[in-house]
Amino acid sequence: MFRCIFLLFVLSFFQLGWGREHEKPVDFTHGRLMISENHRFLMHEDHTPFFYLGDTAWELFHRLNREEAVEYLEDRAKKGFTVIQAVALSEVDGYKVPNAYGHLPLCDYDPSRPCVKEGADNDYWDHVDFIVDKANELGMFVGLLPTWGRYWHDNFSENGNKPLFTVENAEKYGEFIGQRYKDKYVIWILGGDRNIQSETQKNVIRAMAKGIRKWCGDRQLISFHPTGQSGSSQWFHNDEWLDFNMRQNGHTVDYTDVYSKTLDDYNLLPVKPVVDGEPLYEDHPISFNPQKLGHSVSADIRRTMYWDLFNGACGYTYGHHSIWQMYDTKKGRNPINNPLMTWKEALDQPGASQVVYGKKLIESRPFFSRIPDSSIIVTDKVATSVPGEGRYRFVATRDEEGTYAMIYVPVGRAFKVNLNVIKGEKIKAWWYNPRNGRATKIGTFVNDKKEREFAPPAKGELLDWVLVLDDAECRYPKPGLD
Repeated sequence: MFRCIFLLFVLSFFQLGWGREHEKPVDFTHGRLMISENHRFLMHEDHTPFFYLGDTAWELFHRLNREEAVEYLEDRAKKGFTVIQAVALSEVDGYKVPNAYGHLPLCDYDPSRPCVKEGADNDYWDHVDFIVDKANELGMFVGLLPTWGRYWHDNFSENGNKPLFTVENAEKYGEFIGQRYKDKYVIWILGGDRNIQSETQKNVIRAMAKGIRKWCGDRQLISFHPTGQSGSSQWFHNDEWLDFNMRQNGHTVDYTDVYSKTLDDYNLLPVKPVVDGEPLYEDHPISFNPQKLGHSVSADIRRTMYWDLFNGACGYTYGHHSIWQMYDTKKGRNPINNPLMTWKEALDQPGASQVVYGKKLIESRPFFSRIPDSSIIVTDKVATSVPGEGRYRFVATRDEEGTYAMIYVPVGRAFKVNLNVIKGEKIKAWWYNPRNGRATKIGTFVNDKKEREFAPPAKGELLDWVLVLDDAECRYPKPGLD
């Protein structure tokens, strides 16, 4: 009984805005971000949990003017995102195509010479300042990529057919950007959709991290964003500067050997948090092959989110194919890889709200004691049915204290659960609807510690559900928006 009272007290203390249509912004009075004591999650200095809910806005600094940037940021803050991922030296020729105000970030394409002018609002970095400050004002961190990966990875004719970054200028650039944003609420993300292919490239990244650390110390977290179906752990897991691992599970719909890799990173030693910094975007060509596979829909996004979270991720990053590139032909922004709508039309696509419901579900139960455990799902005589494979994989997470468990059900298919993981004598069960954030009580029953079958409320193949099982003695609140 004492265990449940203590956990309920902690949960009530840390819970931010149950039952609200839109969540409260991050409260920066809780202090800087740091790694949790068990090294699995992110938290504030006062041990308040921090759920990394990112949105992918790679071209935010480069393509949007201030009015557009404010419109975008206010929308994401209202919905409940906590991190905005954007790139200082952006992918779409950000080194030579000026921003909305005609400014370039570097002088003569030299990372050791950022173009900075005296006074306010008259250079590229003043515009970045404005956007970072606005995001912070709205209660969101900026997942700040100092550069897209092509500039330290690829060769450029403007630089003698060599990458723009070297080990020497990478450290200088890291010092510049680290000093400029050392007092802002940012999370540093090195890399930028490229993988390490040489020792020199690895040393460039390490040099940039060193430059940033010189100014931010341990006040800001640093990670690394790789290319598709890869993770930072492949090159930097043992580096001290890498605070948490970031994966790019990428733009596919398959669990097997793709999204299952989040669990592999979770299990690495030494223990570090892991987050998927680029899963499948909404309305994105699946596996970059729309002629054969079409474009993703919100159901695809929900699956990837729960696969990641229930496999131990400390958060999740949403993305929309039109928003990352800030697509708008009226602004002269040509389409990249067949976007289906403008970025403004994409703001209210269903996936953007549904990922927030996933955050609310996780926050409705004790935060730091959550562990992945799909072994509680009873394997069917046809294992490819339950727990399934491909895009129909069931996954589960639970409290290590045995006070709750959650099972993600991607299809309307009956399945069994081992109840012996719940410690209490009675279990209260709920169906949580990840499409609208609402929960329906199934009932309370005696916990016989045996297998029990559950059948989702609807059998539609795109109607996914989350089964929530609580130790009734803990009296956890109804999960979701109610």
